Amino acid sequence: MVSATRISRSRSRSSPGRPPASCRCATVRRRCRSRIRLIIRASTWRINLADDADAIAQKIRKAKTDAEPLPGEAEGLKGRPEADNLVGIYAALSGLTKDDVLREFGGQQFSAFKPALADLAVDKLGPVGGEMRRLMADPGHIDAILADGAARADAIARPILDGVKDIVGFIRRK
Repeated sequence: MVSATRISRSRSRSSPGRPPASCRCATVRRRCRSRIRLIIRASTWRINLADDADAIAQKIRKAKTDAEPLPGEAEGLKGRPEADNLVGIYAALSGLTKDDVLREFGGQQFSAFKPALADLAVDKLGPVGGEMRRLMADPGHIDAILADGAARADAIARPILDGVKDIVGFIRRK
């Protein structure tokens, strides 16, 4: 036989309907905090175009890898997502295929591959970051570029829009 106190406890724990408002607020706050932490951590997991050379090299050095050496062929990357990712980055930055990269670095440890990848990434991405920092330091220049682009787009689109307005029957201001 089930006691009355047992029934009332079970109803209070699993009563149908919505949880109290304080519970919902706490859950939302908890989710927001965890997402913010994830966003902050994610910026250390990816290489941003605005990163300087030291940040790019450090992120590549800290990239997760396994203890096995690099395989000699692309088939050996199956089941090794970290190695596949780093080889893919090297291949994309160097213009080679993954097989070409693995022919060059196959059998070597990541301690030899990561510095080469860091040097290549700094050589290719460093100038992009420098240019972005230069442009961001001069907002007037960016505004001038955007205004020029808007004027050119307007010159192209204006006759087309005027034709459409004539066909549809819109009255235009003079």
